[in-house]
Amino acid sequence: MSAPAVIADELGAHVSVAGGVERAPGRARDITALNLQLFTKQPNRWAEPTLDGRRVRAFRQARAAAGIRCAAAHDSYLINLASPNPDLWRRSLDSFRAELARGRDLGLDFLVTHPGNATDGDIASGIARNAAALTEALDGCPDGPRVLLELTAGAGTTVGGRFEHLAAIRGGVSAPLDQRMGVCFDTCHAFSAGYDLVGGYEDVWRAFDDALGPGALELFHLNDSKHPFASRRDQHEMIGEGTLGEAPFRRIMRDARFRDIPKLLETPKGDDVVSNDRRNLALLRSWRT
Repeated sequence: MSAPAVIADELGAHVSVAGGVERAPGRARDITALNLQLFTKQPNRWAEPTLDGRRVRAFRQARAAAGIRCAAAHDSYLINLASPNPDLWRRSLDSFRAELARGRDLGLDFLVTHPGNATDGDIASGIARNAAALTEALDGCPDGPRVLLELTAGAGTTVGGRFEHLAAIRGGVSAPLDQRMGVCFDTCHAFSAGYDLVGGYEDVWRAFDDALGPGALELFHLNDSKHPFASRRDQHEMIGEGTLGEAPFRRIMRDARFRDIPKLLETPKGDDVVSNDRRNLALLRSWRT
């Protein structure tokens, strides 16, 4: 049986780099997508791999051959640019700079980052530390990918669970470096953080525009949630099978404001990665009209 046709739209997913980063573009095509997100390193380890010229060329060639429109990376889960611990802050900054450099070498469009955790409970200081780190990192990599601050679920002392946090981080980055930044909106995180995409869809986007401006949104992570509204818990579910249900995703897919913004799945892969991603993407596409 032949594989489903690749569809030239704005949808895609996070894909594996097992066997080499150059395999990611082919995996995006396997799920019928021309947009992808990947890790450029193991996300739960500090070790920083060096991508040699052969691997970089192979990725760029594979991306061109597959016709990939948008390629993003997500940074390491260990990075905490809001940390009050100076040693962890510096280690996080060094790791983030390495992420930017790999993204530059691969020609990626975006680097998505979580704003971090102010473990001392001082969110304002955490925001300032994050902005200082981003200023230093962006200044040291002038031709790297755009940095997208990802909205978080807002648990505990994490930074980024409010639109105002993201605006304050960007506002604290030195000009003109702040113009190399935008926002990644994760639907699961937003709902868990208290932005009611189910009962107050337009209210959410008014709040977003008021805090960040309509041009700040550059990428979606489309994920349903396993947990209730405002739970502050981050656990993704298949599209339409969690507490958000189908309605918000239908609205996003039909919303002219978001038509050309890349939308990437981070939904559970299960035992059949290709089929699950294809199914979620097909469902989203079915709601476009």
